Amino acid sequence: MSTRYEGDVTDVPGIRVGHWTDPVGLTGCTVVLLPDAGAVASVDVRGAAPGTRETDLLSPDNTVQVAHAVLLSGGSAFGLAAADGVMQRLKERGLGVPAGPALVPIVPGAVLFDLGYGDADAYPDATSGRAAALAAEAGDPCGNGPVGAGTGATAGKLLGSPTPTGLGTASLRLPGGSTVGAVVAVNAVGDVVDSDGSVLAGPGTVEHLLTHGAPAPPVAGTNTTIALVATDAPLTKTRAHRLAVVAHDAYAQAIRPVHTPYDGDTVFAVSTGSGEPVDDLVLQTAAVEVLASAIRNAVRG
Repeated sequence: MSTRYEGDVTDVPGIRVGHWTDPVGLTGCTVVLLPDAGAVASVDVRGAAPGTRETDLLSPDNTVQVAHAVLLSGGSAFGLAAADGVMQRLKERGLGVPAGPALVPIVPGAVLFDLGYGDADAYPDATSGRAAALAAEAGDPCGNGPVGAGTGATAGKLLGSPTPTGLGTASLRLPGGSTVGAVVAVNAVGDVVDSDGSVLAGPGTVEHLLTHGAPAPPVAGTNTTIALVATDAPLTKTRAHRLAVVAHDAYAQAIRPVHTPYDGDTVFAVSTGSGEPVDDLVLQTAAVEVLASAIRNAVRG
């Protein structure tokens, strides 16, 4: 049985997290602030129905090497507007990539669909994103539960009886002294399962599918689990991309079924670079274990 990791993604040096939460409309956004100079960042989008911003920029083939913040948001595609407010705040602080006469803050993001759980007319906007960025500057722990991007998140939706989930986080200090952490908003078609396969959130979707077949499918794009894995171990953009790719294994461990045609599953990976080097196999293994714990922590609170 796998170990359950607790801790917080803010245990990674250089990582700060803030939330904007609408407890009435049941939506929100979470901003991960990276060091002022930026952090090496990449992403792997595995789901078939994603909602993202600036993810092409994070390809190892492309020029810009760093991001200054990452947005995780509710509100479906409307929620992508929250990144504008994060950019505004970073611009006020004089942060960004030099581009001729301007500094341009790099703020990739991903969204989940929560419009069917709370108020369909409530979603994060630029003001919300700026508020979450300001909250992150305080340096408080991220925490678990129905906050930020996880406010309106649910799981186990295929059979029409979703279970509320939330935002989850976890971290692990590695033998050489570096740290890996994760934060995730769990909004999956599938169930959240424990390391022994028992269902933590959901109606037993896999058993139903294999026994009774598929019910009427949900609307594509109305489900997505979005996450960020962070470490202070130095990484290149190529290695950060591989970390994001492998971290999706955590989804397969803790969500069943996963990567369905109705999910937009996305994992960002960032390196603040201030820690000790870590072997890729060790780092990738740790990232999977920590992210799987964070998914389960989103349910346990």
